[in-house]
Amino acid sequence: MFQIPKDVQKLDIDIKRDQLKYHQKRVAVTKHFTFDAAHHLHCYEGKCKSLHGHTYKLAVTISGFVNEIGIAVDFSDIKALFKKVIEEKLDHRYLNEVLPPMNTTAENMIVWMWESLDERMADIGLKSQGNRLEELTLFETPTSSATLKREWMMIDED
Repeated sequence: MFQIPKDVQKLDIDIKRDQLKYHQKRVAVTKHFTFDAAHHLHCYEGKCKSLHGHTYKLAVTISGFVNEIGIAVDFSDIKALFKKVIEEKLDHRYLNEVLPPMNTTAENMIVWMWESLDERMADIGLKSQGNRLEELTLFETPTSSATLKREWMMIDED
């Protein structure tokens, strides 16, 4: 049964400012976005060799340590990051034209997205605040996705 609170909690009366930060752990925050774009694949024998479109879904996970009010990464900061780096460049666009020279597979695109988001995070000061990109998942369809994790980007493979 739902209960209506008798009183709304008041800062500095019911809860003290030094209680807002409950812990000192790194926490990951994830936000999901969609964008629409068209592309085609080169050297591929299948339906995707022809021009076609997708409603892509991107899950962006960023971690950080909570600040004095208990927030590790503000959801609005992740949204602004997505809008500037991904949406402005890719939404309702022909990906083969706007991305660097590559086959526009989900596997190639997700690495470009990582590099671009990571660079923007550094530019706007999120990285200097201790935040870091942890994981991206790019869905090309509801059942097909590519995932990239921070530890994989850190591996220097020959």
